[in-house]
Amino acid sequence: MSSSRRAYPIVIAAAAIVLIPAAFVHAQNHIPNSYTTVSGVWAPLPDGRSWGSTSAVAADPDGQTIWAIDRCGENSCVGHDDLDIVFQFDQDGQIARQWGAGMFVWPHGIDVDAEGNVWVADARGEGDRGHQVIKFSPEGEVLLQLGTAGVAGRTDSTFDEPNDVLVAPNGDIFVADGHPADGNNRIVKFSADGTYLLEWGETGSEPGQFRTPHALAMDDDGLLYVGDRSNRRIQVFEQDGTFVRDFYNLGRASGLAIHDGNLYVADSESNYGRNPGFKRGIRVMDIETGFVHSFIPDPEPDQDNSGTSAAEGVAVDSDGNVYGAEVGPRALRKHTPGETVE
Repeated sequence: MSSSRRAYPIVIAAAAIVLIPAAFVHAQNHIPNSYTTVSGVWAPLPDGRSWGSTSAVAADPDGQTIWAIDRCGENSCVGHDDLDIVFQFDQDGQIARQWGAGMFVWPHGIDVDAEGNVWVADARGEGDRGHQVIKFSPEGEVLLQLGTAGVAGRTDSTFDEPNDVLVAPNGDIFVADGHPADGNNRIVKFSADGTYLLEWGETGSEPGQFRTPHALAMDDDGLLYVGDRSNRRIQVFEQDGTFVRDFYNLGRASGLAIHDGNLYVADSESNYGRNPGFKRGIRVMDIETGFVHSFIPDPEPDQDNSGTSAAEGVAVDSDGNVYGAEVGPRALRKHTPGETVE
């Protein structure tokens, strides 16, 4: 059955303001957790470095390795030109490749295409860096640049704080542009060689409008999912920008991943005044039925009064392990199906 014809039994809406019953929100916070977090420091960085903030994690096409980005032990890479920040890890958390020193300001989103090339969205600008999406070979060679280095704008050739990038199976490139809620708020589409094709979106809460399009994912039917974070929803589009549907039952989406018919949503910001009622964590929804069947909660016990942000980026490997890239706690964490891993 085509996903554009699916009937979803839970919250679907296309209105600017959506009121979700308290009982429903309560239920979303008490879904069973079918994963266990690997204890200790998973994926240690080289030379005794501590993790900084990270929002970028993606699975390699082999399904057995993970790419993630460290913001130089802090929440910015300005002044840290000597540090590699892009890492490929195996499933044991050991580094397979590392590179990226001196290339980024505030690396924010990542995708790995079918050929294993790594795409990074740099969501701030400083001097002659940033406000770009860059394609790299697995070894770190620059292959393509979208946007103009260090220049913020809203044109065919400029971005202003691009959040995420996604490469479709045919090679077309989608960029979620605009980190501030009142920013560019658009999706920009390019061909595989970087030629500008089209764009859609503006600031607002109606279908096809955005307030911080923070994350991208694509399902097996080629539908594009956009984590419209400040609108507290996920919007779904055809690849030409045609609106299909939206979801308001998955919290405040900072990160998205799709694997084996499931949508994984990292909610790193709900509750402390931004989305009251919803707890932060990673929710897992069956795309076919719309049933949310697992919830990996933020470990922060007092979410009402805390600004702690747990997983902002999310990825899934071929064995179903879930990886969370955490801005606030500054860690890359692995969650495994089954029993506790010590």
